[in-house]
Amino acid sequence: MTPFGLRLRALRDQHGVTLSELAAAVHVSPAYLSALEHGKRGRPSAGLVHQVNEFFGLIWDEAEELVRLARISHPRVVVDTSGLSPRATELANQLARRIRDLPEERVEALLQELNKPG
Repeated sequence: MTPFGLRLRALRDQHGVTLSELAAAVHVSPAYLSALEHGKRGRPSAGLVHQVNEFFGLIWDEAEELVRLARISHPRVVVDTSGLSPRATELANQLARRIRDLPEERVEALLQELNKPG
């Protein structure tokens, strides 16, 4: 599941909206929304995110947060290390190989480290 998918499911649950109801309202198939929620599809388009924001009546911070979550929700990431150090390339490759085996608390610790300023 992606960050966007997790939030989308939470919004549907919070508002008592089925996958089919939301899909009809935003003019996509229920299968597509399900794939988005489960991280089987790439990040949603800006237009779809806007439609979801309008459907749920999200404004200001909530709407911006959904846009941010969509931006960071591509399930197949490509890391370009050209021009970086050999160690940076090694890091990217190690992470690609081992990310599925990392316990959630290790993922959280890495995210906190990477989100530190400068």
